[in-house]
Amino acid sequence: MQKFCFYISLFLAKTISFMLKITKLSGGTSIIGKIVLKICPDFLLYANKYIKIKINVTGTNGKTTTSGLVSHLIKESKHSVINNAMGANMIQGVVNAISVQLNPFKTYEYSVIESDEAYLEKIYENFEADYLLVTNLFRDQLDRYGELETTKRFIQSGINKGKNCNGKTPILILNADDPLVASFEGENKVFYGVEEVHYEDGLKTTSSQVEEAFKCPCGNPLNYDKKFYAQQGHYSCSCGYKRPEPKYKAYITIFKNHSVLNINGEEYTVPLVGLFNAYNALGAIALCKELGIESNLIKKNLSSFKVAFGRSEIKYLNGKRTLIQLIKNPIGANEALKTVDLDSNLLIIINDNYADGRDVSWLWDAEFEVVNKTKKEIVVSGIRAEDMALRLKYAGIEQNRIKVIKDIEKAVEYVGNNADNNITILPTYTALLKLNKIKKLKNSV
Repeated sequence: MQKFCFYISLFLAKTISFMLKITKLSGGTSIIGKIVLKICPDFLLYANKYIKIKINVTGTNGKTTTSGLVSHLIKESKHSVINNAMGANMIQGVVNAISVQLNPFKTYEYSVIESDEAYLEKIYENFEADYLLVTNLFRDQLDRYGELETTKRFIQSGINKGKNCNGKTPILILNADDPLVASFEGENKVFYGVEEVHYEDGLKTTSSQVEEAFKCPCGNPLNYDKKFYAQQGHYSCSCGYKRPEPKYKAYITIFKNHSVLNINGEEYTVPLVGLFNAYNALGAIALCKELGIESNLIKKNLSSFKVAFGRSEIKYLNGKRTLIQLIKNPIGANEALKTVDLDSNLLIIINDNYADGRDVSWLWDAEFEVVNKTKKEIVVSGIRAEDMALRLKYAGIEQNRIKVIKDIEKAVEYVGNNADNNITILPTYTALLKLNKIKKLKNSV
């Protein structure tokens, strides 16, 4: 009976997806998953047999870009893959993506699933685990996760729960430079890390004060020989805990619009901005190398990668080049702020819906002081526009240069009509979803 329900849920998923595309009533990133789980609660259990190798990506920042990049490199290497490309990473979103893409008359070589940290264990209850890539652990959505140790426990519980068809826990692809990530326990661990970072094009190299709050898992302060951003770097502790030796070592050069990664003597050009994206690419390349994808294919296919909406994506608003960078916590915001062109026209959109996190106190930890060097008006929008305006005031920006337009669509229209140069938009997650529906933001001029 349950198997029959599985096939019925697949049929309904594809029918509803088709109708949503025609009517454009919804992006359909999780609503289909909710319906599928109502009909077939064990959907993921039945989906297992259609996918040979299952890959999950989790962590605080970079999940969507990293999983998208892994999926792209697999697909361009002529392998079949299922991916939740839109970034809906809770259980309904994962089921949504698989049910819409899965063909019951076909076997897929890979699935690459971005997974919310708190939902990884729930996903692994029914879905087999072959590889798990963990990007980083930063303070994020304190109302949902609490402190970092809570997030770490969520992921470790998922690792312990996850098994593949041979009964083994997943192979872990871990960021050696993040002390918490490197400390995850597993049967088989592969580390990637950065050896040196060099900045070109006059880019900002300032470090954040937020990072100084981080300590070793034992509770003692960490000593750093090198620190790249946040707690990521070359660390050690008096207790003996230290950065593990990475299998994949990168020397990184950051340019204004791209990065060059020299990994174990091989050079890769990554068409993404910022050190945070270089880390995402390093993790993705390490995983693809573990899968056996050849270096020449990875190098070739990196250039054609298109980021997910709002993750360092370029759009055009009234013909003006518009960079959209998702922000959702202090560390992520600080790294995005380092990439802001201070000659551009800036729009910051802050919501506090459940998916954003109700607690917006992180605005006071993020270093918005870097944008007080711009002489242009800064527009703030969203549910917590006034909070953002207050934060900018205390960042040293004159009040007459801060314009509050709470309605997101009206704010976008205002910026598009009044911008005299390029535009930068920094939205939270649900604000990003709203932006995705605004027709004036186009893919080309």
